[in-house]
Amino acid sequence: MINHIKPLIDRLREIQEIFSTKHGVGDIYTNSKVYEILIADKLNHRLIPGHSGSRDGKDKNGEYEYKHYKETSSNHTWTFNDFSDTTIDKLNHCYGVIFAHIDDAEPHADFDWYYSVPGKIMSNYLLGATKKIKNARKMINVSSSQIENTLKIKRSLAKAITSKKYYSALLKEIFIIAQKLEEIVGTKGVLTSNKLWEVLVATHTGHKILSKQSKHDAIDELGNFYEYKVPSKHGWSFQDISDAVLEKFTETEAVILAVVDKSRLEVKDIYSADSEKVLKRLREKLEEKRKRYEARGKSVRRTQVSLGKADLKLIEAKSIFSAD
Repeated sequence: MINHIKPLIDRLREIQEIFSTKHGVGDIYTNSKVYEILIADKLNHRLIPGHSGSRDGKDKNGEYEYKHYKETSSNHTWTFNDFSDTTIDKLNHCYGVIFAHIDDAEPHADFDWYYSVPGKIMSNYLLGATKKIKNARKMINVSSSQIENTLKIKRSLAKAITSKKYYSALLKEIFIIAQKLEEIVGTKGVLTSNKLWEVLVATHTGHKILSKQSKHDAIDELGNFYEYKVPSKHGWSFQDISDAVLEKFTETEAVILAVVDKSRLEVKDIYSADSEKVLKRLREKLEEKRKRYEARGKSVRRTQVSLGKADLKLIEAKSIFSAD
């Protein structure tokens, strides 16, 4: 499997190096970044380096925040994750928020329509709309009907814009490579979220990465499920821990904790840990976090903890691959 996909991965790395050198944007395959590049290309925006916490594109008018959903996604709204007063206020200094629709039914995904909402209008709307939201994640979804009926902004067609094609040639090649990669590994949507990194790790574990964003990440030939965590450093984050989230660990054979070099598109380390031991350690760390917060007179808003290198010994994780 590794030999079959190596030429494709090598070319994806070369393309990323071009983006990094020519456009100052690295790691274009994490968090669906490639779709933000597609949006910028159609709107004649220049990319802004960075991921979370920074704006996505800019033109002579100012900077833009991008939100997108794909047609094949089960959620046809745009999500603001973990919003705060600071996050909302930042939109005041943003020229516009682009709510984009990606038609990914075809191999070469197409950005076909969008709403462009002035940053100040979006900031004011969220400031009022989020006051009654009590969910722990502080998350809000924005729909087309909200934008059209409440904000009175109409849909725009991307094809109506004459694109200068800043990134078109490289984007086309990325989508062609992704299609070939998907055919080989049997996993769709490799450019979505962190799925490419999971696919790279799976070439060493022998698992198949599941296409849909469901309860589990991977499956083996015997039908056993696995949870994957694939960051770029030896620290594995588990977000929004709840009884329901933790319950899925009892249905998995093991938790795969891996580390990848995202600039080189290479797997560095892979560990396999017993699901019950991971579950026990997560509960311990969450309780430790609650006690620390209580000692400062605060409560835990977001139930998120991480496992580090020191935790590998405590959960008796086994090293199953190392590039060193």
